[in-house]
Amino acid sequence: MKNSKLSETIQRLAQTDKLQGAYCQCDQRGNMPSIDVLREIVSLLRSILFPGYFGSAQVNDQNLIYHIGLNLEQALLLLTGQIRAGLCFDASQERFSSEEELTRTAQNLSIAFIEQLPEIRETLCTDVTAAYNGDPAAKSLKEIIFCYPGIRAITNYRIAHELLNLGVPLIPRIISEMAHSETGIDIHPGARIGHYFSIDHGTGVVIGETTVIGNNVKLYQGVTLGAKSFPLDAAGNPIKGIDRHPKIGNDVIIYSNSTVLGNIRVGDGAVIGGNIWVDKEVPAGARLLQQEKRCE
Repeated sequence: MKNSKLSETIQRLAQTDKLQGAYCQCDQRGNMPSIDVLREIVSLLRSILFPGYFGSAQVNDQNLIYHIGLNLEQALLLLTGQIRAGLCFDASQERFSSEEELTRTAQNLSIAFIEQLPEIRETLCTDVTAAYNGDPAAKSLKEIIFCYPGIRAITNYRIAHELLNLGVPLIPRIISEMAHSETGIDIHPGARIGHYFSIDHGTGVVIGETTVIGNNVKLYQGVTLGAKSFPLDAAGNPIKGIDRHPKIGNDVIIYSNSTVLGNIRVGDGAVIGGNIWVDKEVPAGARLLQQEKRCE
């Protein structure tokens, strides 16, 4: 009886026509990307971007170049394999005429990404500075780099964003969702974010795919830069790829638990107070504050 019921359950679970997307048949040329390997890649990249803070090596002036070179070679090898797996997963994989072309494309994309690491670190250093300057409780830049969830999430975002810009499928979203799971900060890799960006406390922050954020912008916990309900096509399906998220100017501050929705502009120097719903344009220099509440 037990074996019969198990066999029946297995047969039901194996009915692929009823799985509706829950079944992913592996491509003959490779497996799915590995979350564990991608987590290792991000760890290696952290040790390269912020040497001495992450990884097991004790870094000094004498061994720094060795430390970076060793981790870079390992990251390049692992990343090539994961990008190849992502290309196999992607529906457009049919454009590759051979295994050699597929592997060569993955290698070229990996190298192109690695070449951007100096610029990624330069931008991240501005984010660290912004976090330090904006937090009176911060004791040092080292504390910001090593401890703050905002920097962890922004680091993942800047890595993922560059990979997405290079046309790497799937991998950028996995990397951004890793930070989401670790910190509660959800930044879509498609968002465009300028220099000196900071997220104070961080938990609950959501930044949508087509969001654009200028320089020197600060968000507090619970801020959502999201989309309104978006239009449907003739078949009733959501229309993908439309520009649907806010455009935040330079020198903007948005305080905790405020929600900014739709493809609207928040002008330079604007301040949006806490717990405010915004779905219309905000002029440059404006201050949106809740009305004072009095106890009778």
